Amino acid sequence: MTRPTRKQNRLLVSAALCTSALVVAAAPGQAMGPAPTYAPATTSAAHLRGPATPGDPQEKDAVRAIERAAHPLLSTEPTGGFRDLRPFGRMVGNATIVGIGEATHSSHEFFSFKHRAFRYLVQEKGFRTFALEAPWSTGQRLNDYVRYGKGDPRQIMRDEFRNSYQVWQNQEYLRLIEWMRSWNVAHPGDPVQFMGNDFGYAGPDLYDQVASYVGQRFPALLPQFTALYQGLRPTTDVDTYVHAYLAKPIAERKEMAQRTGQALALLQGQRPGGGKAEQEAYTWAVQRARAIDQTATGYSYDFTKPTQGAAAMRYRDQVMADNTVWWQRHTGDRVLLSAHNAHVAYDTYSPKEYPRMQGAFIRDKIGSSYLSVGFTFDQGSFNADGPNGALTRYTVGPAERGSNERTLDAVRYRDYMVDLRTAPTAARNWLAVARPTRSIGTSYPDHAVYPVSLLPSHDVLIHLHRIDAAGLLDH
Repeated sequence: MTRPTRKQNRLLVSAALCTSALVVAAAPGQAMGPAPTYAPATTSAAHLRGPATPGDPQEKDAVRAIERAAHPLLSTEPTGGFRDLRPFGRMVGNATIVGIGEATHSSHEFFSFKHRAFRYLVQEKGFRTFALEAPWSTGQRLNDYVRYGKGDPRQIMRDEFRNSYQVWQNQEYLRLIEWMRSWNVAHPGDPVQFMGNDFGYAGPDLYDQVASYVGQRFPALLPQFTALYQGLRPTTDVDTYVHAYLAKPIAERKEMAQRTGQALALLQGQRPGGGKAEQEAYTWAVQRARAIDQTATGYSYDFTKPTQGAAAMRYRDQVMADNTVWWQRHTGDRVLLSAHNAHVAYDTYSPKEYPRMQGAFIRDKIGSSYLSVGFTFDQGSFNADGPNGALTRYTVGPAERGSNERTLDAVRYRDYMVDLRTAPTAARNWLAVARPTRSIGTSYPDHAVYPVSLLPSHDVLIHLHRIDAAGLLDH
């Protein structure tokens, strides 16, 4: 059997957590610096800056058109008022799922804005769920804390956010999760929730919950479920379990996926009974069995084969879309979905590697009830997995001429948002053309420059002049 390369193994370990990176300019890596400080929101004139000089006349027309449609963003921090987010609320409209992207997987401003946006959407628009591209079972553990105060969020994050998910071990998400808990303490009858929509790891709680339900409701089937799940339930930490799983031959991983699929089909073939509580318990048991099967199926692809790698990428985005829509429909919550730009987008920047994205799958299911929000930035810092496998702070300079970011940063506002659906024609025409665009994943400098057409990719675009690396928690 051909052994996976280091990069292929990292893709498997993280369930391909956005490892591709679209980068136009990069400075040498820097040592990890101190955590960023949190500044209060401001309403001063600091959000204005002198406009840069764009290139050709069409670009100048595009800059002026974007400027007319842009709404300045006064702060990305979750403190302070929401006056500058009112235009964002109008852009959201009646959407039930709002996907907010990020141009890097570990920059403070992307995470802190999502926290700020979620607070606004909870308080002003009735949103109640924050969804993250993290494993379903991880989401369950964090939701138990958010809803019921069960466990320590810092420890849960340390336990669960491993491998390429380690970028979620940051101060910004911890602060968000703690705010969600404080909301629930103050509003016990109107809770917010946390969910993970990804499949990178199926924790032991999933197996225990399915087995417990089957044992109570369909005890005659429990021996069969026990046999089908034999050897699959994690008994070690996440890193040890996943690396041991991926060390198995591909034929064995495929056989494991067949067994989880059989268990799911067996449960789906049962009748839960007529009571509302019984139906609810059955629905959740099936979804948990589905999450187990999603992990096994996702790890049954052979990443040493290019076509299999592309199929796995497509499968992953479809799974994330299916889980998010299932949650929204089942709970009735309006959902803020946090993921990479590429995942919340409608169009793919690399059809051969990533055939179809989560945003497109969600739009297929709920149409205009989904809103895609993309992020761009001109310069700044981020954390990423370097060539030695360690998280390292990197800095990139101002965007290169010819890139989307170069044009967007010529607008006179330092940070701003624009509704691409209603922007003037000159702006739409310019942003419809594919241009080099930064889209940095978990690893760096494993990257390529891809042309991205922003107009068909997102409904709303937020541009930031400068970003800083996220504050990593102690590992």
